[in-house]
Amino acid sequence: MSGPLSGLRVIELAGLAPAPFGCMVLADMGAEVIRVDRPGAPPPVPNDPLTRGRRSVSLDLKKPGAIDVVLRLVERSDVLVEGFRPGVTERLGIGPADCQARNPRLIYARMTGWGQHGPLADAAGHDIDYIAVAGSLEPIGQNGGRPVPPLNLVGDFAGGGLLMATGVLAALYERERSGLGQVIDAAMVDGAALVATFLHGIKAAGALSAPRGGNLLDGGAPYYDTYVTADDRFVAIGALEEKFYAELVTLLELDPALLPANRHDPAHWPALRTQIAAAVRRRTRDEWAALAIGSDACLAPVLAPDEAAHHPHNKARENFIELAGVVQPAPAPRFDRTPSQTPGPPAFSGEHTREVLAELGLTQEEIAELS
Repeated sequence: MSGPLSGLRVIELAGLAPAPFGCMVLADMGAEVIRVDRPGAPPPVPNDPLTRGRRSVSLDLKKPGAIDVVLRLVERSDVLVEGFRPGVTERLGIGPADCQARNPRLIYARMTGWGQHGPLADAAGHDIDYIAVAGSLEPIGQNGGRPVPPLNLVGDFAGGGLLMATGVLAALYERERSGLGQVIDAAMVDGAALVATFLHGIKAAGALSAPRGGNLLDGGAPYYDTYVTADDRFVAIGALEEKFYAELVTLLELDPALLPANRHDPAHWPALRTQIAAAVRRRTRDEWAALAIGSDACLAPVLAPDEAAHHPHNKARENFIELAGVVQPAPAPRFDRTPSQTPGPPAFSGEHTREVLAELGLTQEEIAELS
């Protein structure tokens, strides 16, 4: 094992999206993650990248013997991650009190949508619901249109799994002083609100006063938006500062004399947008990308996920890897002394059951009863 978290052991009670992503981040950094899967549970997608880099144990948590195995794993682990609704692990006998009675140093991370308490704590929901209540969905979308869900990136992954992993690291650091573990209540509604902190600041400053899609960073400003190219693809333009805007004008071969004198005045935005759109339409996406090399015009090609791995910058930084036939992002961030290794491929459910249970000292007969 390598990576800054080498030597850390994490128990992951299998779930969907945010908790697996958080555990993936920990595994990418070198933690040994043992995933407890339900017997016969198929992966959400074949060779799911979110499950890379860990071993899988198949256990029926409704069986007392399986609960004892989890508690024995807890005794020799640093972190447990679960993504059930509030109260489920308590009913199973592997709640925070049960686990920390066996290991007072355990960090117990709970990943939910609504959190462990509050009027919605027991309600069903998905990313779109959490970011809606967090105030992070309403500002996203085109002018005059409906709010547009940004896939499930804001709630599940940024506000959920990534902040859960951050909480685990913080709790581990605190444990170095106290010697004790603690329970982390990681809720996607909390995290999605936190991710949008910047919006609250600019709104208080009056910089987010127009309706959705009519502000500086939401596609309202014509120099911070996407445009259709000659081949019906797109480029992204983010020329906010004056010097970058000047380079954009040069790159697009716009006539400065015909441009609005005050580009920051929203009254001039429709006319400026029309000029930029007409200029961008003259070339293909890749032609613009080539012309923008070496420029500070802040123009970039809009790449599909399966195209990104082939971009020269991503190739130079080795930002993508291939595991089990699936091209996917490489571990990030990077460490100079303890670099993360290439993750192992996703394990099928229960692939390491006998191996892990034998390490706990179970006999082959005991393992057979639990399999």
